[in-house]
Amino acid sequence: MFGQNPIRPPEKGDGSTLLVQEIFPTIQGEGPLAGVPAVFLRLGGCNLACSFCDTEFESFSERTLTDVVQEVLALAQMRKLVVITGGEPLRQPIELLCEALIAEGFMVQIETNGTLWRKLPEAVRVVVSPKNTGIGYQPLRPDLAARAEGIKFIISASDPLYNNIAPITPHATPIYVQPMDEGDATKNAANLKRCLEISQQTGARLSLQLHKIMGIP
Repeated sequence: MFGQNPIRPPEKGDGSTLLVQEIFPTIQGEGPLAGVPAVFLRLGGCNLACSFCDTEFESFSERTLTDVVQEVLALAQMRKLVVITGGEPLRQPIELLCEALIAEGFMVQIETNGTLWRKLPEAVRVVVSPKNTGIGYQPLRPDLAARAEGIKFIISASDPLYNNIAPITPHATPIYVQPMDEGDATKNAANLKRCLEISQQTGARLSLQLHKIMGIP
């Protein structure tokens, strides 16, 4: 959306309907579960507007929880992982969705920007990708700190807001650095080099967006 999306507040409701952008089979290309076959469930809308975000999440439609779960089941085949993403997935009441997917035998992972929280089932795996809104990275919320299995920083060599990680995480939480995809081969090469530098300096793990390397959604 490249920062052109409307900033949407958290949704109310009981979770029996959700605003869904798309559901599709792929692999998880990033973070702690990179390489695992997955069904991605992209929810609509975000509470931030990041200038580098290349994801479409504003042509969503309202769908029932039952319909969503049935489509995931139809697409899953041998996939046992469902990744709930966005936009910002915690903008919507996804508690019932998570419970339903877990009841069907799926591992559920959520990637969040870390600014919102909902009380999710204990089995849900949480990855936080903090965003810098211009005043720096904010301290990690205590509820997220207790749940996060990884903190993923998007890195740009040329953007001063995103050229390093921030000391906002519990010491034991793995940190990942991922090159920002700026749609420019020269910039992307510099971003990867910067990630390698940070990794060598801090011990952060490298995340490479495997799905983009393979040319799949």
